[in-house]
Amino acid sequence: MWLIFIWLRDSKASKPVIAVVAIIWGVGGVGLLFVISNWVVEQLPMKWMRFLQPYVFVGPALAILSWYLAIPTFRTLVLSLYDAAGVNFVGLDNYIFAFTDASMLESFRNNSLWLVVGTSMSVILGLLIAVLADRSKFETIAKSLIFLPMAISFVGAGVIWRFVYFYKPAGQQQIGLLNAIVTAFGGDPVGWLTVRPWNNFLLIIILIWLQTGFAMVLLSAALKGVPSELMEAARMDGATEIQIFFNIIIPYIQGTIVSVSTTILIATLKIFDIVFVMTNGLYGTEVMASQQYKQMFKFQHFGHGSAVAIVLLVAVIPVMVYNLKQFREREAF
Repeated sequence: MWLIFIWLRDSKASKPVIAVVAIIWGVGGVGLLFVISNWVVEQLPMKWMRFLQPYVFVGPALAILSWYLAIPTFRTLVLSLYDAAGVNFVGLDNYIFAFTDASMLESFRNNSLWLVVGTSMSVILGLLIAVLADRSKFETIAKSLIFLPMAISFVGAGVIWRFVYFYKPAGQQQIGLLNAIVTAFGGDPVGWLTVRPWNNFLLIIILIWLQTGFAMVLLSAALKGVPSELMEAARMDGATEIQIFFNIIIPYIQGTIVSVSTTILIATLKIFDIVFVMTNGLYGTEVMASQQYKQMFKFQHFGHGSAVAIVLLVAVIPVMVYNLKQFREREAF
């Protein structure tokens, strides 16, 4: 396999031939490695076979995760302690920058806004739509339309919503949906994405539009698991629909609500695409991920960029740990 790798690297054969050989070598070679490794392990004593055989299955995945995630994370941590060129050791200077620079403080504030408004509204709207659609005869159609934005990437959604918020000076034809409506009623066009602090809320609306369908699907499945006998008993005891919703349905699906919320929370912490496409972080819309990108690739300050990446990682880890703990408890239950 190593010899074929060397041949692929140095060969001057035509690209179709190299592509075919790479596919056959990649798939067939990995399969052959697994078969040989499994056969070798099976020849060992039973004690060693039981110990090593699981690693034959998960070993490739662990190797890939280590090479592409664990090692780069460690290198990023080391790089965050060095200067812009990654040569001179500067200690915690990059982290001091991350927590004192004005643009970074702005990104922390905006990320908090995304977390609170974006996550909560996505879950609330998803739950509300799931409850209402569950009682409608058009449930399938309604849920399909609400879930449809999930098929669109964050970049694609940003491009779509740019046409919604698009601005041209007064007197010119408005191709942005909002400004077309405003001018149709005699108003002046507004540069929606430049109006602080409302431009952040306008960007958060895109996240809500994308994530509400995700929340709705999972919460709808959880709602169908609530025993109808339990709700009928509550109605017979004189409980109103609002009381049933808050005192029976919400506690019953609380685990799903937490799982959905933390999943959207992680996606929101890493938000980058929407901001990059819509404003590129201008007009007070910077977030942590956009700052990381700019420090690393625009300003070429690898120390600052790495420090911001580590801060973002540390912010995500507690949510991930809590989420995994919830999954483990539900699986055990």
